[in-house]
Amino acid sequence: MAKRISFDVALAALQTASTAAQDMAASVCIALVDEAGSLIAFIRQDSSFLISSELAIDKAWTATGMKMSTRGLGELLSGAPANVRDGLLRRPRLTEVPGGIPIVFEGSPIGGIGVSGGSAEEDEQLAEIALRTVMEKLT
Repeated sequence: MAKRISFDVALAALQTASTAAQDMAASVCIALVDEAGSLIAFIRQDSSFLISSELAIDKAWTATGMKMSTRGLGELLSGAPANVRDGLLRRPRLTEVPGGIPIVFEGSPIGGIGVSGGSAEEDEQLAEIALRTVMEKLT
């Protein structure tokens, strides 16, 4: 049976990443979804962009569904035929905007994290911080 991410673990991960975002002076939204892409926990910091709320969730959903980072998906699609790239990116919720990463535990995908509102690098760094917290809590 695959490990599941509890609400408490998800909230701890989001709180850790939120604190790091404040230290960076970034105002972000952070989402964590389960293996089916269902939202477990979400944080919207003060002054974050309105679009960042949905984009953070979309990033987490995409990373879970595609089993790769959203940056990795963008890199993969950069070499794809235009009809494949355009067709996939027209799907609701699918995004190649960096800041989404899958959560893999003992070789099994169990969720995803999405961060939106900072630069691509900040979003990715904050997602990694949240991921480290999840992995520490699960082991």
